[in-house]
Amino acid sequence: MRILLADDHTLVRRGVRLILEQQPDLRVVAEAADGADAVAALRETEVDLAVLDIVMPTMTGLQAAREIARRSDGPKILMLSMHDNEQYFFESLKLGASGYVLKSVVDEDLVEACRAAMRGEAFVYPGAMGAIVRDYLDRRARGERVPETVLTPREEEVLKLIAEGQSSKEIAKTLSISIKTVEKHRANMLARLGMRDRTELTRYAIRAGLIEP
Repeated sequence: MRILLADDHTLVRRGVRLILEQQPDLRVVAEAADGADAVAALRETEVDLAVLDIVMPTMTGLQAAREIARRSDGPKILMLSMHDNEQYFFESLKLGASGYVLKSVVDEDLVEACRAAMRGEAFVYPGAMGAIVRDYLDRRARGERVPETVLTPREEEVLKLIAEGQSSKEIAKTLSISIKTVEKHRANMLARLGMRDRTELTRYAIRAGLIEP
């Protein structure tokens, strides 16, 4: 099984690679430090499974998964996360990921998750699933809505860069769009989310997993 491994921490990639390559049927053929590099690597390397960290700079694992899922010949996708977070989990499933593995138990579950993904089966760490279900039931009991993605992919890209402290001019250059378009996206997000300023947008970006707190 040819695997692409994407994580912005070199030590994490090294440890995960060691776990995977101890198995005779698993081989890491490409590595990436962020989602954009992961998507680019798939244009040059044949891969069966992409293992993506959820929170990475430039492009998150979720954003990369969205891009990868658009490919008709794309690999299976497996998400890595530090968090028992139902929003990350449901968004991962919506984007077509085959599994969700917590980094805290990666040495126990990752190999099984990789093999399950290649069999066309779903894998979720049981402890994470329990936390997700409990949180979901608690929210339903309080009459709250389960979080849903309310922004477009482009708005998420703009939001991530806003939360990382980039100016409108810098965002426009990064995304190859006009400053006016950046400002329009910002205004649309503020209106749709019922927020007032960059600080509130940044908090939302953290909750949505676009950046780390």
